[in-house]
Amino acid sequence: MTEDFLNSTVVDILGQLVALPSVNPMGGPADEAICFEGRVSDWLVDFFRSIGATYERLEVSPGRDNVIARYESPAADFTILLDAHQDTVPVEGMTIAPFAPKIADGRLWGRGACDVKGGMAAMLFAFRRLIREQPAGAANVVLSCTCDEEATITGISDLVRYWSTNAGRSKLLRTRPDVAVIAEPTELDVVVAHRGVTRFKIRTKGRACHSSDPTQGVNAIYRMAELVSALQQYAENLALTVEAHPLCGSATLSVGKISGGTSVNIVPDECVIEVDRRVTPGENGERVVADIREFLAARLNFEFEFDPPWIACAALTDADNAELANAVLACVTAIDGPHAAIGVPYGTHASQTCAAGVPSVVFGPGSIQQAHTRDEFIDIGQLEKAAEVYFQLCTKIERRDSSEASGLCRSPQIG
Repeated sequence: MTEDFLNSTVVDILGQLVALPSVNPMGGPADEAICFEGRVSDWLVDFFRSIGATYERLEVSPGRDNVIARYESPAADFTILLDAHQDTVPVEGMTIAPFAPKIADGRLWGRGACDVKGGMAAMLFAFRRLIREQPAGAANVVLSCTCDEEATITGISDLVRYWSTNAGRSKLLRTRPDVAVIAEPTELDVVVAHRGVTRFKIRTKGRACHSSDPTQGVNAIYRMAELVSALQQYAENLALTVEAHPLCGSATLSVGKISGGTSVNIVPDECVIEVDRRVTPGENGERVVADIREFLAARLNFEFEFDPPWIACAALTDADNAELANAVLACVTAIDGPHAAIGVPYGTHASQTCAAGVPSVVFGPGSIQQAHTRDEFIDIGQLEKAAEVYFQLCTKIERRDSSEASGLCRSPQIG
């Protein structure tokens, strides 16, 4: 096993990761045989130990850990954070064997191959090269393999507190990194902006009674139908009330789940919906909930309840990451020709690192069109190129000027 860690190709590494189930149950029933990140975390510890890396494993919640490794470059005063999440979405409905990686037609197939074990494998391969080659002028590099990205982002939320409110919890991430690169499938383009998300539940209450005489009760589902109709109107108005971002588009609202009632012959006394509100750079995720509540209160003649959001991720702003994006693009261009700085509608861990004061971009192999699919795969050529980009970025990025005295972020460049 040690020899595999020391000599494996990036494709070998990805195959080993895909073979280890790390399904996020997404709040549903958890099959211990395939769920949670423990198997991948164990593998990562073995990998880092075998290559002689300094690493630590930090519990985020019972059985779910962040695994962090650090490369300390001689005399470097610049630190780059590379982050990839360990978990995958569930496997129901897949048309291929999810944990039996298959290589065919220049692709590697399996759950997580694209989202985001491909990006993780490329980062691990680049990190091993740093330790092996000890390149002159390289940055300090922290590689974080975080848990629970697909559901409630507890891993990255814990990580960004290591250098702030939980200072001292991590021995390897005591101070804020200078920049962060988050692995997600971007087809080797560089994501500089994306929308954030706030998710919450709304409840309507009623009064139960026998369905043979519904006039004796109050139907919570009927109330919710009226509320959902008002939400549809609110969603349609968003394009007029919230300015679209030029790279990642407009704010949106969607009702994705509804539940209510206990039996067909009982008038329901409660109904619950789950709401997904996508926020654009500059929007306040907490304020948007208050706006929705006020909109509904002005139009409905019954009471309703909002649960606190179970997830509230800010958007990734492109206000302070241009220098980092240019540095990544310079590396990509040298390896794969011209690529673009883009915006996307979905969210990533970059919103959390950005909100914690770290200029951040998203970059990795694979297409978002393959993420979460029934036959998930990644292009091996992109996987290999991404590994080279990560390595070159870590060896060539440097701080241009420190602007800490003025409270501005440090600006990286390719040396």
